[in-house]
Amino acid sequence: MIDRYSREEMAKIWDLNSKFDYYLQVELAVCDAYAELGTIPKDAAKQIREKASFTVERIDEIEREVRHDVIAFLTCVNESLGDLGRFVHVGMTSSDVIDTAFALQIQDSGKIIKADLTKTIQILKNLAKAHKDTVCIGRSHGIHAEIMTFGAKMCSWIDILSRQKDNFEHALEQIRVGQISGPVGTYSNIPPEVEQLTCKHLNLKPAKISTQIIARDYHAYFMQSLALIASVLEQFATEIRHLQRTEVLELEEGFGKGQKGSSAMPHKKNPVLSENLCGLARVVRANSIVALENIPLWHERDISHSSAERIIFPDSLTLVDFMLNRFNGLMENIVVHKDNMLKNTNKFGGIVFSQKALLELVEKGLSREDSYKIVQRNALDAFQNHGDFKANLLNDSEVTKLLSKEEIEAIFDKNAFLHNIETIYKRFEL
Repeated sequence: MIDRYSREEMAKIWDLNSKFDYYLQVELAVCDAYAELGTIPKDAAKQIREKASFTVERIDEIEREVRHDVIAFLTCVNESLGDLGRFVHVGMTSSDVIDTAFALQIQDSGKIIKADLTKTIQILKNLAKAHKDTVCIGRSHGIHAEIMTFGAKMCSWIDILSRQKDNFEHALEQIRVGQISGPVGTYSNIPPEVEQLTCKHLNLKPAKISTQIIARDYHAYFMQSLALIASVLEQFATEIRHLQRTEVLELEEGFGKGQKGSSAMPHKKNPVLSENLCGLARVVRANSIVALENIPLWHERDISHSSAERIIFPDSLTLVDFMLNRFNGLMENIVVHKDNMLKNTNKFGGIVFSQKALLELVEKGLSREDSYKIVQRNALDAFQNHGDFKANLLNDSEVTKLLSKEEIEAIFDKNAFLHNIETIYKRFEL
């Protein structure tokens, strides 16, 4: 991933030095397992752990000759071990190292994403608490529907993201799987007990079966969880973009001192952070498709998945980490224009109170069909002629013969929409 969309902690997990360090962690854990079983001297395992080392430069030099990254890694490590090198990588295949190390990288990356998600949800909870009573308009099809609160909108976002956090944690646990099973996974030259002990040392679960590689449906499932997180962040960002439009202006991204919005138009303050999130979400979703395509491999293994995974996993994990942190900063500095939210609820003399008017007429004994026609006529007139819905009702004889002025005025009470907001908040323990 490019530096622009990378955070140091995540990027470090996926750099070359870290990759080979994870390889080494696996090889050392296998040596410890052999020593525990009495296959190699415990002192030898201890010395291997103390002496084993590598440099990326030397690995690269060797790989240019042997054209195999794991062999190059092992050759480099063995140069630091001398005769002790005969105890390293015994009975193993390259995939034992690669897939188990890959699992460790994913687990360490997952810890960062989990922390990010926890922070995001807390920020949204803070906004929900602060704006429990901030009246705004709810929209369906992009059109004014009925009144709600901005806090209730935040509760919806909390619910969505909490669910994705649960999904991610499940996927992360599912992929906490290692293998030390040798060629085609039959333990032909390595006892299953080595796998058990190695995985225990590395805090992984042994795969029930591996076919020289760990099945790629694990990885596809995990990538789908990342794609879902990215997609819901795009959902939130799209909402912010819509609400920041000049003619709406209910929300606004924070605008720093000295910040400029346009190279040509000095008045512009653009929702650039939200737009950025939408673009990055497309990359993560696309990567998840690649992960699905990695599932069908030839027979017990091929390496068609390998080249793709070198790109999509570091990139997707790095992007989701970046996106969550960008979104966190965005929401911590979001500008909520309460006055504009309230003003928009009153568009066209409060046509969003149409259902309240409809139900009031029905309550007076008018049929629902006739009530609908009367209310719709008055509402559409207000909308099409930039008029006033309340005034229309007050001047409509079919309405006034059933409803008093006071009863009509009472229809336009915003609190009538909000009496169950407390019920929603109790569900979130807010």
